[in-house]
Order: sequence, then structure tokens, then C-alpha cells
Amino acid sequence: MKRIIIDCDPGNGIAGANTDDGLAIALALASPGLSLELITTVAGNTPSDVGARVAKDLIVRLGLAIPVVQGATRALQEDPAPWRETLDNRVNQLALGSLWQDVPPPAALAADAFDAADAIGRLICEHPGEITLVAIGPLTNVALAMQRYPAMAEAVAEIVIMGGVFALDDYIKDTNFGLDPEAAHQVLHSGAAVTLVPMDVTTQTLLTQQDLTRLTTVDHPLTAFVRDTLRPWIDYSIATRQLAGCWIHDALVVAWLLNQRVASGIDYQVDIELRPGATRGKSWRYRQPLRLTVGVPEGCGASVHVLHRVDNALLLSIIEAAFKRLKA
Repeated sequence: MKRIIIDCDPGNGIAGANTDDGLAIALALASPGLSLELITTVAGNTPSDVGARVAKDLIVRLGLAIPVVQGATRALQEDPAPWRETLDNRVNQLALGSLWQDVPPPAALAADAFDAADAIGRLICEHPGEITLVAIGPLTNVALAMQRYPAMAEAVAEIVIMGGVFALDDYIKDTNFGLDPEAAHQVLHSGAAVTLVPMDVTTQTLLTQQDLTRLTTVDHPLTAFVRDTLRPWIDYSIATRQLAGCWIHDALVVAWLLNQRVASGIDYQVDIELRPGATRGKSWRYRQPLRLTVGVPEGCGASVHVLHRVDNALLLSIIEAAFKRLKA
């Protein structure tokens, strides 16, 4: 059994907020091969207090004792205001809030604690080589944990990150890296074993309304949570992204921990742009040896395993199998 921490920014039940974090948490909880020991939240897709409320509401619904710890409320340096304006208000600007009219918001429950960086660093360093960190939001909490616990990079078994975008039409940067470029840079260059799951691969995933119905046939509070909170997000994605369903970025990260055949990867040198301008927060990669090295410092970038191709049918079957193990 693989012991994991999920550091996330869930938005299930919040109008206009992405629901893939909640699906990733649900898949982890339903999978006997994973032991989810800590959930931490960071400002990203939702403010960190909202994400904590979403996660805590789910854990209470299920009668579990997994601690939910609220984390960073803003990035290390990046101004949060433009991001919050876009992430929190776009659904109303598009007049699509009514899609969530039948979805009850998460209960107003407090997190179990409010120092995610300490909780992450302490758990990993107390169990060296045993904990895999699943980082599916901006990397602020992870970077802060590494600052406080210098041994964490060596103690963590692996960090699997959903973030970055390299060569995808319509994107210069993604939310997770773009919202806190300094944190992403620090974690990538920490020396920890890192697998990166960028948008280039997660946008090869797709979950339709028909898929959702099939995956959640078991009558269980966990499948009800997934079904009820993903339905409006799928409709929102169809309306705003011209898709047949929605991408399930973060669920791919957890599925890959369960079965690495779901996505193939290649080792790259990876880095992120920190300078001001349109490309601030943009990730980039290259493979060695470079054909042209003028102006490129030797050893530029961090060595990272990057997923690049996904089997979406296998991904959906992994989720379906996990949910079918639940007892009605």
C-alpha cells in the first residue's frame, strides 16, 4: 500500500470552480492500494479556506478521520488579485452560475489545523522514504514545507505534480504554476524525485456525462459526491471549452500512482520563467543533448519525468473499478 498526502485546491460544490481535485481525492479514498493520510489545501482553483471546507465536508460525510489542514492563502510573491478576479468571478460574468443551483455547497466546517507546510514537512520527515506527495494545486505549501524542513526533498518518496504546460494551443501558462512561479521553481529544483503531469497530457483526458453516470452507479456517499458535484462542471466545460465533457487533470495523477500504464513519460530538463512579462509562469522543457546551446547555461533546468501520453479508456476504467469496490 502506498502512503500519500494530497495537497490540493478543491472546488466541488462551488459555482465555477474545477472539480478534478475532488475526483482525485475520491479515487484515492476508493483505492485499496493507496493510504491517504493527510489532505492539505492551498490557494489556487479556490481560496485555501474554501478548499479546506470542501475537503472537510467530504471527509465528515464519509465518517473518516483523515486530517484536513488549511495552508497558504497566497503565493510566495505573485499578486493574487488578478487570479482571484478571474477564478472566482468568471462563472458570473458568463451567467452560468445557474448550473450549480441544485448542488448544495459544502458545509461550513473548520479545518483540523491551519499550517499545511508544517503538516506536510513533519509527516514526510518522520517517515523517510515512505510518503508520496500528490501536489495538484499551486506549489506554495510544498515550497514552504521544504524551506522549513530541508531534509524533506530527500525524505519524500516522490512528488507527483499536476502543473505546467509546454506546447498546448491557447495556453502560455497554467494556473498551478502561473499562480506561484517561485514555488514551482523551488520544488522542481529541490532535488526531490519529481514526476510532472502537465496540461499537455491532462487535456488528453475526457469525462462525459454518460461516463459519469456509468462510473457512479454504486449507491455510496463517495459516488454521490462525485456525481452531484461533477455534473454542473461537465456542463460548464461543454459551454466554455467546446468539449464533449470535461478534462480530469488531477484524477490522472492518482490513477498513474495506481497503474503506470495509464500514461507514458519521458525524462526532460524542465524549468519555469520567473521574469516579469507575458511569459512569467510559463514552463519549458528540453531533452539532452541540445542541438543549439548558444546562451544556454550548462546544467540548465531540473531533471524531471514528464508524462506525455494518456490512455483515457484505461483511466476511466481505473476510476470505475475503484468505485465499484465500494459497498452500497
